Amino acid sequence: MPFLRSTVGRAAAVTAALAATGVFGLSTAAVGAGARDSDHDGMPNRWEVAHGLNPRVANANGNPDHDGLRNLAEFRHGTKPHDEDTDNDGDDDGDEVHDGRASTNALDADTDDDGVKDGDEDADHDGVDNEDEDDATEACVADDDDADHDGLDDEDENDHGTRVHDADSDDDGVDDAAEDSDHDGVDNADDDSDDHGDHGSDDDCEGEDEPEGADA
Repeated sequence: MPFLRSTVGRAAAVTAALAATGVFGLSTAAVGAGARDSDHDGMPNRWEVAHGLNPRVANANGNPDHDGLRNLAEFRHGTKPHDEDTDNDGDDDGDEVHDGRASTNALDADTDDDGVKDGDEDADHDGVDNEDEDDATEACVADDDDADHDGLDDEDENDHGTRVHDADSDDDGVDDAAEDSDHDGVDNADDDSDDHGDHGSDDDCEGEDEPEGADA
């Protein structure tokens, strides 16, 4: 017992010494630094750096991925500011957040766990998949990613049974966009253009105004 009391006493003395020298205070400050927001734009430095943003420039209203969510909204919703479709379900982050669908979640590709990705669901039962609802009104071609640069938008690859990250999914020497998956005599890329309507003329989104309510 004398040994135990002696050990406890020494531990208490060390703790008191550390507190007196401010070591514990430094630890608390370090934790606080992780939440520091140098440019006062509502987004912590650490998050901005991790997501390719500049923590010294107030850029809460930026929208680099043109998905209808500004950077601050991406932070609040846990989505990625440089990825228009964080959960890769074919439905843009902004659409999932703003359309009021209780059936989809921007961070869950299959929110209702029915084996069908949210983008392929038809929440309003109008015969148009969620991912295609906004095609006729999208402001620019950049609204749709094409990760493998095959000419077929990522959100449409699953409709044709092709792969998002493989320009020639069946390795036959023909890019997926030039294939005719439904054998209707029309290339996949042209099928999508006919079905979805033309994008606006501002191909690179330069100069486009941010969507109304995009910072929500």
